[in-house]
Amino acid sequence: MINFRSRRFLSGSAPFIPGAAAILLAIAIIIAPEASFKASLTGLTLWWTLVFPALLPFLILSEMLSASGFVHGIGVLLEPLMKRCFRLPGAGGWTLVLGLTAGFPAGAGGVMQLHKQGDITDKEAGRLAAIVHYTSPVTLLIVVGTAFLHSPAAGYALLAIHWMSGLAAGILSACFNGSRKITSPIPQVPHESDPSLTGGRSHAKKASLPRRIHQAAADARSRDGRGFGKVLGESVSSAVQSLMIIGGYMIMFAVVVSIVTRLFPQLPALVTASMLEIHLGARSMTSAAAGLEGFVIGGLLGPALLSAGLAWSGICAQLQALTVLKAANVRFLPFTAVRLLHGLFAFAFTLLLWTPLLHIQSAVLPVLAGSPPAVQLQDIGTSLRIWTLAPQILGLMALLVMLLLLLSAAVKLFTSSRRPSG
Repeated sequence: MINFRSRRFLSGSAPFIPGAAAILLAIAIIIAPEASFKASLTGLTLWWTLVFPALLPFLILSEMLSASGFVHGIGVLLEPLMKRCFRLPGAGGWTLVLGLTAGFPAGAGGVMQLHKQGDITDKEAGRLAAIVHYTSPVTLLIVVGTAFLHSPAAGYALLAIHWMSGLAAGILSACFNGSRKITSPIPQVPHESDPSLTGGRSHAKKASLPRRIHQAAADARSRDGRGFGKVLGESVSSAVQSLMIIGGYMIMFAVVVSIVTRLFPQLPALVTASMLEIHLGARSMTSAAAGLEGFVIGGLLGPALLSAGLAWSGICAQLQALTVLKAANVRFLPFTAVRLLHGLFAFAFTLLLWTPLLHIQSAVLPVLAGSPPAVQLQDIGTSLRIWTLAPQILGLMALLVMLLLLLSAAVKLFTSSRRPSG
């Protein structure tokens, strides 16, 4: 009875919570306008110099590839991996690649595009969105590794741990969701034998792999129905609109972090910032360190906490993704649970793998080749020229696609060998 009354009270008061929060935020800004202005300027600088130029081309590319059917063709090849390991449709394979290489806004946009085309249900969209929610490699390699820690090798170590822990969290979360079978249409080709020879029953056989890829891409392109010019225009418009939403969240949460820090000075600033906003949290964790040596002087706890914070990604990033996925009715608590699981895996993997990964030379993944070091956050947009990194990030994306295709083929061979004959 008490639980019923509590749920009724919460459901009845839910519509008033955003309004009350907005009023409290306005009061706090009025009380300390100068500090709020400086905080909002910090959020605006982060968005304009880093997030906007880094993510815009990938958001545009995501929607154009989805509309062209390329995503669905790749999804046929990644179907064994997505179905067996993540229990999701194969079309989500490209979205996983997009989340790994472009970050959570692009991943959420890719999920929403699949949902809009009818390739995944609301529940599958929620699970896929939680699995493809990653911090952008640009943030890990350039902002954290080079600008904050002054060590590209540290950025590569954080990126490798971030990817491995995210995949582990996705596989484990799929196990918690049961073994519900994912069905997808399989193109069939007529059997060449005469139906009259089999008692009037027509036989069909599974289409060949190239034909299935072509059919999946053609069907997706037919369902979209837009011309190239319209796809390009709407892709640019949608990407800019999504980035404007992200910028608004970053500015607002920069102010919220400043207010919470003033109201609760006993809380460490790095804890508050890491829980709420990923970029501010990473800067708070590394600001007291004079480069990488100062950051790890106390052992592996600092890198492990930083890695966990990057995996958690902050309430701000989570709300950004959920705003993009609003039409899919993605629930907050299951989404946040996967983020927490990702953070726990990242913490554990950092303790185990940080030292060996730190010795890997930057030449292994030369994303930062030729980029001068930066020490001031406000100089990132001009000194590193993030837009010039797009070819390297696209190369990294192609490499990751090949690795996932090999993993998918291995899963297919393994499951086929275990399938009983006859």
